[in-house]
Amino acid sequence: MQTELRLAGLVGESIVDGPGLRMTVFCQGCPHRCRGCHNPETWPSDGGKTVSIRSIADLALKNPMLKGITFSGGEPFCQAGGFSRLAEIIKAESSMDIVVFTGYTYEQLQVMSEKDGDVKTLLELSDLLIDGPFIEKEKNLTLQFRGSANQRIIDMNETRRTGRMILAREYMGNIGLEGK
Repeated sequence: MQTELRLAGLVGESIVDGPGLRMTVFCQGCPHRCRGCHNPETWPSDGGKTVSIRSIADLALKNPMLKGITFSGGEPFCQAGGFSRLAEIIKAESSMDIVVFTGYTYEQLQVMSEKDGDVKTLLELSDLLIDGPFIEKEKNLTLQFRGSANQRIIDMNETRRTGRMILAREYMGNIGLEGK
């Protein structure tokens, strides 16, 4: 069982990385290297620093104002084992929701999950998945929680319930993720 994650950074309180007040954990390492990326310092997998999963969880759990935790990048699915372990702790010890940003599409992750149980677990523990690479020519600063128009906000709870991909409504309060 993985006990550490390689991080580019951590923001204790954010209102821009998902619905409500949340902690954002920035993963180190990204294979996508999207042109125009706003976090290119996260690309090298050997950068950043190693942090214990338990210490990240404890930091989130001690803040009663947090609605959730967001895994951003870099690419969280490149460290799916560690992020799924962090998500398991958060889900077991709180009512916080989990938002995951990824440069992979949901369809790519489904294929990956057939061979990688950690990818499958992280998908299963996610409440919202914001998928797809950042595409500079589709950049749109008016989109909620996304940088380019190709990226989707997927309601993972409804997707699991219905067995088909369900996009979240533009206003996050409409998908059952409103305040604690």
